[in-house]
Amino acid sequence: MFNNTISKDRRREVRGHERKTGRPGLLRRWCSVGLVAAGLMAGCKEDNPADEVSASVALVDASGKDVGTAQLTENDQGIVTLTVKANGLPAGTHGIHFHEVGIADPQASPPFSTAGEHYNPAAKQHGLNNPNGVHAGDLPNLQVGDQGTGTLTTTTDRITLKAGPATAFDANGTALIIHANADDQVTDPSGNSGGRIAGGVVKPD
Repeated sequence: MFNNTISKDRRREVRGHERKTGRPGLLRRWCSVGLVAAGLMAGCKEDNPADEVSASVALVDASGKDVGTAQLTENDQGIVTLTVKANGLPAGTHGIHFHEVGIADPQASPPFSTAGEHYNPAAKQHGLNNPNGVHAGDLPNLQVGDQGTGTLTTTTDRITLKAGPATAFDANGTALIIHANADDQVTDPSGNSGGRIAGGVVKPD
């Protein structure tokens, strides 16, 4: 650390040296170095957030075919950003949710039933528009175009990647499931979103 307390006599001595030599004194050069170093350290802290954690999902359909990925990132404010990139799915609007068990078996009967129900540790009703909701696993719908591709980017603070009461990495784990139909965001327990057509397990990076 640099001591910013300098006597008046010492200041006069430094200024006299600078006038004679035309060069900044040693003390001023050291202060400049210190300020530059402090700025570099601050820049490193901003560019490398230490508290950010991430996870990912490999999505498959009921035949086991790869149909996309999802990436999750939680910042130091506890906000999780989810980005889903899907392909090879039926065109239309599809409900998508986090489910309460980290087992997404496409060969189960019915497919992906091993993922259990929606992730709902707070025991709420379903739906982003339900006054008695929402499930921690509830999300906006995924829109899939005529070419079978769709992207969803959204944020949530109802589920976390870090330890806590709503963590995705509890003893059961968590799965991300895509449904056949649109989620009406009101009807309990799953928004009339139909059968499960794709899914995958949320895994830490």
